[in-house]
Amino acid sequence: MISPSAIRDRLAPLLDPAPRVAWMPDTRPGAVLVPILSSTPEPRLVFTRRSDSMSRHAGEISFPGGLIEAGEEPAAAALREAEEELGLAPADVEVIGALEPVHTRVTGVLIVPFVGLLWADPQFRPNAAEIAEVLEFSLPDLAAKSTMTEFVHEGRTFETDVFDMDGDVIWGATARILRSLLDLLESAGSREG
Repeated sequence: MISPSAIRDRLAPLLDPAPRVAWMPDTRPGAVLVPILSSTPEPRLVFTRRSDSMSRHAGEISFPGGLIEAGEEPAAAALREAEEELGLAPADVEVIGALEPVHTRVTGVLIVPFVGLLWADPQFRPNAAEIAEVLEFSLPDLAAKSTMTEFVHEGRTFETDVFDMDGDVIWGATARILRSLLDLLESAGSREG
C-alpha cells in the first residue's frame, strides 16, 4: 500500500507542472483532473459516470474534465471542469502536475491529464445535467483489475486497457490515463526499492 504523501513524493519529479502542449490540426484541446482522495491510508481515485443524455461519451466512466476554452491554461480548465461537474473547489486540490497527453480516437480531443490530491473528502455536488454518478476506487483495486483487450464500441474495435470494477468498466482514453498513472507509480516505487 502506498501512502498519499508517498504518491506526491513519487510523482512530483515525474509530472510536468506546466505542460506546453503542441495542439495538432483537427484536434480539440481538453483537460481532465485525476483526483486522488488522500484522506485515508488507502488512496482512492475519483471518476464520474457521464449522463446518458450527453452528446459525447454518454454513460461512460471518465475523469472530470472537458474542452479548454480560448486563452485558458490546461490546468485551469481541468480545475474549472471539476468544479462545474462535481462542485469541487479548486482551492481544495493540490495539483501535482500533468501526465502525458492522451488523444481520443473517437472524438479527436487531445487530453492533458492533471493529477491532483484532495487531502480531505469533499462534499461532491454532481451536476445532474452532466454527471449520473460519482465513483471511487482504491489504487490497489484498480491495479489488480487491469487487462489489455480488444474493446468494441459503436461498431469500432480498439485494443485498450480495460478496468472492470465489478461491472463499472473503465476503457479508452480514461483507461490509458489511468494506466499511465499506475505505471508511473510502479516505476517510481521500483527505483526507491
